[in-house]
Amino acid sequence: MTSDTPTTKPAPASGDLQIDPRGPRFGAAITLVLAIAALVVGANVVGVVIMAVLALMFVPGAVVGPQATLQAALFKRFVRPKLAPPSETESFRAPRFAQQVGLAFSILAVVFGALGSGVGFFIFAGFVAVASFLNAVFNFCLGCEIYLLTKRLSSRNA
Repeated sequence: MTSDTPTTKPAPASGDLQIDPRGPRFGAAITLVLAIAALVVGANVVGVVIMAVLALMFVPGAVVGPQATLQAALFKRFVRPKLAPPSETESFRAPRFAQQVGLAFSILAVVFGALGSGVGFFIFAGFVAVASFLNAVFNFCLGCEIYLLTKRLSSRNA
């Protein structure tokens, strides 16, 4: 085996798309920066616009998967070429669920901000910031863990 040989696991026979888990973590760092900017600016027009941009950035990830996001494109173009191949890959499904949660919370922050509810804006923008912080800094994807927990519970009840 040469050093150029990837050490990733092949996609399972089920055809489940496998992704480099470092990509969503990089995306979470970008999300964190924008969420913090929105929280610092506050529940005004600029803060609401920042959260609306975040919501739009979540849409491709929520519909297709994290591999379809702007953050993933930036990771593939600028970061991934500088890294060794991933030691393992993961299914796109749990990160896609995390993107769906991020989309919902971003939309709620926008709605509350647009309606003039600063408290609602800060709560939901704060949730986005905390979840992205956990993923970016500690490699703990809260949305992924919720997805896996619901899968375990649903299989237990089946």
